[in-house]
Amino acid sequence: MDRDFLARMKEGALLVNAGRGGLVDTEALLEALEAGRVRAFLDVTDPEPLPQDHPLWRAKGAVITPHVAGLSEGFSRRVARFLAEQVGRYLRGEPLLNVVREGY
Repeated sequence: MDRDFLARMKEGALLVNAGRGGLVDTEALLEALEAGRVRAFLDVTDPEPLPQDHPLWRAKGAVITPHVAGLSEGFSRRVARFLAEQVGRYLRGEPLLNVVREGY
């Protein structure tokens, strides 16, 4: 999510990133936050861990959580089921689910 992506977001939109910190251009996000164009809820950042003096900590409209989005009730059971499904798919020669490829 670069400057162009952030500029196309509706005024006041909420950007949520609980995936990968590198998905969001941190400098572009800081500019959009400082301009008051968007708000952000970030469970991951780039860089991570975020240095104590990083401007994202003080950015108006930003909420930063300690990279724990996956730690919810039932998470372990869901992970175990998903892992079993993925291993089965791999062994049967089927495509894996939720594959993330950079650049796509």
